[in-house]
Amino acid sequence: MFTGFPTAALDFYEDLEAYNSKPFWAAHKAVYDDCVRGPMLALLTALEDEFGQGKAFRPYRDVRFSHDKTPYKTHQGGFVQTAPGVGYYVQIDAAGLTIAGGFYSGSPAQVAAYRKAVDDERRGTELGKIVRRLRQSGYEIGGETLKTKPRGVDPDHPRLDLLRHRSLTAGRTEVSPPWIDSTRTLDEVRDSWRAFRPLVSWLTAATANRPSDQPV
Repeated sequence: MFTGFPTAALDFYEDLEAYNSKPFWAAHKAVYDDCVRGPMLALLTALEDEFGQGKAFRPYRDVRFSHDKTPYKTHQGGFVQTAPGVGYYVQIDAAGLTIAGGFYSGSPAQVAAYRKAVDDERRGTELGKIVRRLRQSGYEIGGETLKTKPRGVDPDHPRLDLLRHRSLTAGRTEVSPPWIDSTRTLDEVRDSWRAFRPLVSWLTAATANRPSDQPV
């Protein structure tokens, strides 16, 4: 059962940021297993009935094409995928807890399908309302965006801000929340994922290039 992330998880990642090495990892792997990965798997299991099966990402960095050769990620992420690159996300790191959801990455075809849906008057207006509600609820809207407009798009398009997105997410970060080591963490993640459901559902349908079933 999920009972929270021990505060030792935050301390573990703070130390890992300073000593990101195989010897440090070997000496502290039990802390990672007991305070980070174990609770993350328990959290995803507790949310599975409502949101679907999740996975905890591997702790190892892919350093093959990176100038940064530090071997370990300084965070632990969990993801429930609803479509390629789309779904619900949760992360624990030295700062605290991040809860998010949306379209994180996709093929050129998925990005084109997303923009086609945004360009559609009904579906694009629907997304605009979803994003506006999330902002009003205090969530941060993020994602990779173009500095200018996509090729062929009218500069006066009413949803140009959404068309610039190559990915689109909503989220919140709680810095060292006092409830991190309690079952309230489950409630906080569940409540935010429920708030993200209209966005995730819209993006799941759009990137698959199928009609959305979300109400306006």
